[in-house]
Amino acid sequence: MKLALLGYGKMGKTIESLAIAKGHSIVFKRSSTTSEGDLTDADAAIEFSSPEAAVTNLTSCFEANIPVVCGTTGWLDEYEQVLEMCSNRNGSLIYASNFSVGVNLFFSLNEYAATLLKDWDEYSVGIEEIHHTEKKDAPSGTAITLAEGIIKNTAKKEWTLAEASEENIQIIAKRIAGIKGTHIIEYASEIDSISLRHEAHSRDGFAKGAILAAEWLQDKKGVYTMKDVLQLK
Repeated sequence: MKLALLGYGKMGKTIESLAIAKGHSIVFKRSSTTSEGDLTDADAAIEFSSPEAAVTNLTSCFEANIPVVCGTTGWLDEYEQVLEMCSNRNGSLIYASNFSVGVNLFFSLNEYAATLLKDWDEYSVGIEEIHHTEKKDAPSGTAITLAEGIIKNTAKKEWTLAEASEENIQIIAKRIAGIKGTHIIEYASEIDSISLRHEAHSRDGFAKGAILAAEWLQDKKGVYTMKDVLQLK
């Protein structure tokens, strides 16, 4: 498979290394300041750039009829417009707040736990996420996805960075140098606490999942998620 990398920071370089090791080739690279190669030569694109660049990069892929996998977070206020653009161009898109296979299994565990605990009012729920100091958005897209999974399966209405209430889920966002990504969901009562935790040890998990998604998206049209890729119900 011939890949385009839209965003060539630490994640883009990790994807490049792992993709080449799997026998794929990189035919186009775009960073914030330079580009190399020809986007139209690509069979698929993997987009890990910045919130400011993501929509422009996605638009380029739809216009060039290149299937695109996007892992950039922080731009979702324009998500509906991007979906409309994808549909109008008969494009192919997978967006995920996190492409790690482990994290996507964690998402499903989170939703199942929410269904089990929704009727036990003595438990309050909160989310904590910790990332490296270079991460621009807070809370993380992964933490938001976890909160949305709880909201979908309980009486909670929304998430907040402020103090929690009966209708809100508080997300505590921390930035600590060297942390790849840790997410903790805790259900706490006066008697006990139940915690679910995922900790990333390297960027390889995100990169491998993105490559897997790009492979899966070949010859497909429409908008998909990692649940489709991993066949998670």
